Amino acid sequence: MTYQSHVRASLVLGLPLIGGYLAQFAIGLTDTVMLGWYSVEALAAITLAGTYFYILFLMGAGFAWAVMPMVAAFHSDDDETNVRRCTRMGLWLSMMFSAVSMPLMWWSKSVLLVFGQAPELAGDAQEYLRIAGWGLFPALNMMVLRSYLAALERTNVVLWMTVLSAVVNAVGNYALIFGHWGAPELGLSGAAITSVMTQAVAMVGMGLYSVHVLPQHSLFRRIWRLEWDMLVRVLRLGFPIGLTHLSEVSLFAASAMMMGWLGTIPLAAHGIAVQLATAAFMVHMGLSNVATIRVAQAFAQQDKAFAVRAATAVIGLSLAVALVTILVFLIIPETLIAAFLESYEPAREEIVLLGIGLLAVAALFQLVDGAQVLALGLLRGIQDTRGPMFIAALSYVIVGIPSSYVLGFVVDMGGIGVWLGLVLGLAFAGVLLMFRFWGRGIKLIFGPSTATPVRV
Repeated sequence: MTYQSHVRASLVLGLPLIGGYLAQFAIGLTDTVMLGWYSVEALAAITLAGTYFYILFLMGAGFAWAVMPMVAAFHSDDDETNVRRCTRMGLWLSMMFSAVSMPLMWWSKSVLLVFGQAPELAGDAQEYLRIAGWGLFPALNMMVLRSYLAALERTNVVLWMTVLSAVVNAVGNYALIFGHWGAPELGLSGAAITSVMTQAVAMVGMGLYSVHVLPQHSLFRRIWRLEWDMLVRVLRLGFPIGLTHLSEVSLFAASAMMMGWLGTIPLAAHGIAVQLATAAFMVHMGLSNVATIRVAQAFAQQDKAFAVRAATAVIGLSLAVALVTILVFLIIPETLIAAFLESYEPAREEIVLLGIGLLAVAALFQLVDGAQVLALGLLRGIQDTRGPMFIAALSYVIVGIPSSYVLGFVVDMGGIGVWLGLVLGLAFAGVLLMFRFWGRGIKLIFGPSTATPVRV
């Protein structure tokens, strides 16, 4: 295939995935916008609670992301039995992780207080998490089914199920946060209830599609049967992915905690800026999934030329997205930030001013943020997850978090300094992970010819 063919194939596979991620992002965006309209205190609470939930969600999603390259490789080899087995064990591991995580949701206030959050803010966050935490069960199972369907290149259903979920979330939030259409006005609790409903709709929709459209896999037949050998394989691949994402989200969680130390207004500005940066990141996430699937197919067939061209095409698309995002963040930051706030909000001007500075810093890390998530997707395609786990820990925990603290509080740069620490952590990860794929990983996995693959 030519590079142009790889770009076209990546877009055909990737556009529905990108749309699905953007629809998923719209769910969190809707929460942020509507609670921002409700009150600045509610906006600060959802920023903190959302970060807390996201930490646990991303750790558990490691098993779902492990399913994607495994299903793509098994399907490429026409091994439909193992397609079913690895997907079901991904569901098992997701349920186990959700159950273990529930106590952390229930007593989240105590955890947040340990990290220096104000008691009132921590209490509001716990109010949300005690309800929204139950959504971890359907959310992680939905992610496994999403990976299964995406690896089989059934990406359109992923898009439409996520869009449906986003609609359910918007309607539910409007009713339950503000008390419209005869519903009670529940504020944060209303957003939490809607969140659980939204995740359940997505899980059920994808499950029904899998049963009726892909009956050859009998995905839920004897679902209670535990298959230890496959469970261990998914665990070995997925656990490092979960820890990798824990390291990355820890960097952003730490930044949210630090912004909380600066006060409610800086935390609210941080929440808005993170939402905008996340919108761009969702596009890179979709392309990262494309990278995983296409490189996994090449890995199964031991086609090094296919892998190199597929990787180059996806990286080029990610670079183009990053450049557009940089321009948008630098040209119209005030318009973007103001959309999250009511015109009569007393702190509006202060939040917008601080948010403009944060978006300028966000423009700095677009290239490296795209690079690190693309590299992770490429490495997963060749089933290399342990090395990236250590790189992530080094980049985000050893470099990024201390840099945020030093620049924000020791150098006294405030919120801008905290965000510059994010740039350093992401840049470190992007360079090291790309080097691992191009300089080491692909050579060891594929070798100079079509040799037997070697696990990195």
